[in-house]
Amino acid sequence: MRIVELVLDEEQIGIEAISVVENPAIEEDFIALKAEEVKLAEMDKEKRILLGALLIPNKPIYRRNADDEWYIYFSKDTVRKASEMYLIRGNQNNSTLEHQYSLNGLTLVESWIVEDQEKDKSAFYGMKLPVGTWMGAVKVNNDEVWNDYVKTGKVKGFSIEGYFADKLEAEKKNEADELLSKIKDILNG
Repeated sequence: MRIVELVLDEEQIGIEAISVVENPAIEEDFIALKAEEVKLAEMDKEKRILLGALLIPNKPIYRRNADDEWYIYFSKDTVRKASEMYLIRGNQNNSTLEHQYSLNGLTLVESWIVEDQEKDKSAFYGMKLPVGTWMGAVKVNNDEVWNDYVKTGKVKGFSIEGYFADKLEAEKKNEADELLSKIKDILNG
């Protein structure tokens, strides 16, 4: 079965949204964080934050269409670049449910790359993730999503939505662009 590395270049959109899903492709569930019991005017407030892995480097992710099966993966460099592009392009409020329905009221409020497995914030919450993993904390200010999906366990993790290139195809495009540039130089020179 073939294994395909997905990459980003400056022309590509990268990640457009984070989806909350029942079965995350990266096979890591998030943790729903709740505030310690603090009473304000006799009301308990929940933090309503989901914390989990958004993208794990070098993790094979199974893909299938009608005629073919393959695995994809992202290098550490691509994971870092994707996390940066997501925020630079102001996508932190873009989210979906099961990659099908746009959601309002979910915001990426923390984003970081795991640099040390033992000292990372993810380890504090009992997650053991490889160095280079893109972690995120999503604030849920949507009662329907929180009550009907998070609290009931219908969603268990994150999945990214975006556009990436197959590394082999991207290299072929770069070679073709370089050849075209050389031909233009010869014709103009």
